[in-house]
Amino acid sequence: MTHKFLRSHLVSAVLLLALAAGLSTSLTGCGVVAFPVRATSAAVKIVPVAGDVVAAPLDVTADVID
Repeated sequence: MTHKFLRSHLVSAVLLLALAAGLSTSLTGCGVVAFPVRATSAAVKIVPVAGDVVAAPLDVTADVID
């Protein structure tokens, strides 16, 4: 059961990063600088329970950069 849970989260992470990488080609200016923060936030959100708490400051930081 745990193996399937981890695999589904890994697939979700890969899809999120692929989406973020695709969007990075259309980003300009500050968006390029904020991209690593947004990618880190997306990766951290995968962690159950604590992921959203840890990602919240990263999301705010990326918004400020933009």
